[in-house]
Amino acid sequence: MSVRARPSDALAIAKINTCGALLVFPIKNQKTPKSLWSEFFPRTPMRWEWDEHGDHRVSDLWHMMKRLSSSRNVVYSKWYQGRATFFSHRLFTAMLTLFHRRFEDKHALQALSPALSPWATKILEILENDAPLSTKELKRMTELQGRLNEGIYNQAMRELFKHLLIVGFGEVEDGAFPSLAVGPTAHLFEDLWNKAKTLTRDEAQATLDKFLPLGTPFRRQFDKNR
Repeated sequence: MSVRARPSDALAIAKINTCGALLVFPIKNQKTPKSLWSEFFPRTPMRWEWDEHGDHRVSDLWHMMKRLSSSRNVVYSKWYQGRATFFSHRLFTAMLTLFHRRFEDKHALQALSPALSPWATKILEILENDAPLSTKELKRMTELQGRLNEGIYNQAMRELFKHLLIVGFGEVEDGAFPSLAVGPTAHLFEDLWNKAKTLTRDEAQATLDKFLPLGTPFRRQFDKNR
């Protein structure tokens, strides 16, 4: 393995801003959608090996992901197939405009509750009053602990990520493994949420077309969600 300098947070942010959206890790080492791994190490297949013989760059990128998710310099979401995804402010704002333009109410919950399932609505209500929260905290507050409720919880979270209503924001040490903390987009990125209301559809569409061209995996996901 060739020796490479550790990628910096600043360089990662620059790459996200240039591409608009990047996964953190590739899916089965496929070329698309692009990822931070493929941007930093384009000739190296990624392998999930966490023992002493594993590639330290995997864990380095994992720790970078945690730092960037709460930096507010980029937006972190489990938006694409439940995978860790980073967005630039510019693209995410345009996505918000296009996704929620039909809802004019300033309050996210009031505007979107008719389109949400009861459990997604309940989780969003909790987060709007106390966020960010970890997986363990959210499950406790919604009484969705245990394996029998795992499917209900995961489906509600996918729904909220799909609607761009929540984002990831750091990790919390609340068990054997740290869990992602989440919060409402309208609170954690209030500036982007408000800016999305001022963009015209044409402006937002031009930004979307620039960063997510038709036919690309990310664009297909966006059009499917909408």
